[in-house]
Amino acid sequence: MPVKKKHFLLLLAIEKMALSKNLKRKINSENRIFHDEWTENYAFILPSFINAKPTCLICNEGVSACKEYNIRRHHETKHANFRVAFPQKTEARKRKIEALKGAYAHSTRILVRGLTSQQKVTSASLKASWVLAKHNKPFTDAEVFKEMMVTVLEELDTNKSMDDVIGSVKQMSLSARSAARRIEALSDAVLGAIIDGVSHANYFSLAIDESTDNTDVAQLCIYVRYFDGKDFKEELLSLIPLEGHTTGDAIFAKLEELFQLHSLSFERVNLIVTDGAPAMVGKHRGLVSRLKELAPQMHGLHCLIHQSVLCARLNGELKNVMDKVMKVINFVRGTSSTQHRLFRQLVAESADAAHDDLLLHNDVRWLSKGKALDRFCALLNEIKAFLGMSKSKAAADRLILLEDEKFMSNVAFLSDIFGHLNLLNLQLQGRDKTIVDMVEKLESFTRKLEMLEADISTGRLLHFSTLKKTAGEVTELMVDFIKRLRATSRFDDYSIPKDIIDFIRDPAVKPADNFSFLAKEMISSLDQAALEMEIIDFQTTSVVRDALRSAESVSAFWVGLLCSEEYSNLKKVALYILTMFPSTYVCESSFSAMNAIKTHERNRLTHQNLENCLRIKVTSISPDIQQIVTSGRCHFSH
Repeated sequence: MPVKKKHFLLLLAIEKMALSKNLKRKINSENRIFHDEWTENYAFILPSFINAKPTCLICNEGVSACKEYNIRRHHETKHANFRVAFPQKTEARKRKIEALKGAYAHSTRILVRGLTSQQKVTSASLKASWVLAKHNKPFTDAEVFKEMMVTVLEELDTNKSMDDVIGSVKQMSLSARSAARRIEALSDAVLGAIIDGVSHANYFSLAIDESTDNTDVAQLCIYVRYFDGKDFKEELLSLIPLEGHTTGDAIFAKLEELFQLHSLSFERVNLIVTDGAPAMVGKHRGLVSRLKELAPQMHGLHCLIHQSVLCARLNGELKNVMDKVMKVINFVRGTSSTQHRLFRQLVAESADAAHDDLLLHNDVRWLSKGKALDRFCALLNEIKAFLGMSKSKAAADRLILLEDEKFMSNVAFLSDIFGHLNLLNLQLQGRDKTIVDMVEKLESFTRKLEMLEADISTGRLLHFSTLKKTAGEVTELMVDFIKRLRATSRFDDYSIPKDIIDFIRDPAVKPADNFSFLAKEMISSLDQAALEMEIIDFQTTSVVRDALRSAESVSAFWVGLLCSEEYSNLKKVALYILTMFPSTYVCESSFSAMNAIKTHERNRLTHQNLENCLRIKVTSISPDIQQIVTSGRCHFSH
């Protein structure tokens, strides 16, 4: 045989071997089904659980493959006597097979019932851990919780009719380690839902802030706002410990690592809002500038609540007045515990006192100035009486200060103006606030400042009740302070075109002539021509007008539109604006929850457990408990 022909035959043989190897069938890939007639013919059934194999009703043995040949061979070789005693297609055989099916069902029901009972116990344990984390309770409280339930049930169950329930409660695994594992499983389920929602969202915004916990570890709080197809969500994406420096580079590295971990893209981030710290908004090495290098389309925003607080910063003579008021309060409250106790006793005995104590001032707290000044003015007579009773020279000096009419006029003015600022601050606070809502409140307050300036300039004092009550003199200093508030440009520190925000706020009003151009600049993928056509159709459709009138809020109206299939370009604009965070309120409120979780008594709480507890505390998502139970994350036995 020629050499070339040998090589050809050899190659052909190798190819056939490869094909035969690749085409080898696997039982799992054949998708064989169980036929009902096999039960009557061969006394076999197919159990209902996953990956079940055909099982013989006579001997309870299973066959490896769901094939009639295997089943018939088993029946003929192992149960010949059964075939003789109960011939096929006879009434006796049918009754016998029904009896065998009933016996099999009874024998397996005990196992299924036990498994279901264990699943219920595990489900109850997960729900108990969820409640534990929602209320910021330590893991060790779970055992106390369990003991309390058993004690109450035993006390109420005088007839001993709930022994099974009490036994199930006793089986619940609620040790500290188990509670930690349960909370981790719940947190992972919530995080999975968040990542899935963000991954499918067209746009999302970030709110980022940093604060230290009770062990002086800097914690970076990252929130995400997105539309999940039904509603807007504000959820905790991560709580990242910063062990070293909290520079812009360090924060950027942590955020980039987080996005890579969850396969998220900065290209879909439309806005990042921060507290305005140099590490966040620094021109060269700040977090926002570093992110804009990666995603130029991203907008940056200085938290609007922080802006409103910065606008009201005191300086000059008014700051001096505020400092002196704080010295009086600290003298009454902080000189000694005895002095503070005597003052509270004096206030309690006073029939005219509206409050029971003075409030200390903390400049970090947004409402602190207004509340401390309001309480000071309300208890002014009691403060004077208490200082007059004291024999110390310091008390006499402070009493002289309180008798100064000019000083007290400035105090009354500060109490009134900070009362108005606190009202604005409270309107800006809260979850689910859109940038449209915030801008509306800020514009309203700007107009109120015009009215306040006119009110105090004319001496009517309709909106300065404390100043009017003290019959204080209106000074140029007061008018200048309100003018400075009006003249401030901090409220305009957002790069989103105001014409677009105005249209989203009131979609019934004709938009600006360059609306489509501004929208195209903001969203490059927008079809400008189609957008203009959609706006005309949108504003002339009676269904839209009726929906706008019946909607509870502007956000509710746009949510209804986003769930429809019309106006694709207009929905892009609305979605882009409404997914933006207007402030870092969610971060600030989470820091309060963080400090309630990681107290001085729980200062050894790990970073991961802290994040898990905080996520459960602040989330609006309810995890699927049954899926966690059946997925194997939680063992039934422990």
